Amino acid sequence: MSTTLPVPIEFSLPDGWRAAPPDEVGAPGVAFIALHPRPEAGFTANITIDGGFLTDEATLERLADASADVVRESAQSVAVVDRRESGSDAVPGLTQTLAVKAVVDGVPHRLVQTQVYTIMTDAGDPHRRAMIRTILTVTAEQYQDVLEDFQAFLRTVRPDATATEE
Repeated sequence: MSTTLPVPIEFSLPDGWRAAPPDEVGAPGVAFIALHPRPEAGFTANITIDGGFLTDEATLERLADASADVVRESAQSVAVVDRRESGSDAVPGLTQTLAVKAVVDGVPHRLVQTQVYTIMTDAGDPHRRAMIRTILTVTAEQYQDVLEDFQAFLRTVRPDATATEE
């Protein structure tokens, strides 16, 4: 079952990418999924968005470690090839890139998954923190071609101001 985000956001998809119902494309648990127009070796690059509220003890590093562990549960191998802080003091973030070997629909693939975590603090209650996770999953061969689209997409993600107006 698809999920909702802890805070409303807005964004624009890169040219050619199309939104799909998460449950219908095998992505339960995400709030949004977009599919690349050109599959590579039978795998369709995708961008997913999910999130949730965080406990006081949750850190970006713990979130990233836990996410890598979840990927390991369904992959043959997973390696963290890059992890760095991103964002700002007001809106901290972390980006990690995983090299993944996995079998998808019976076919082995070398995948790259870039995960971007963004933390938003409630202005009225600084102990209430929401996390938005945006993930690009793509074949290793297509990664460089699709990365620019993902970076352009990330530049458009922001809180949806119209959702809070009354």
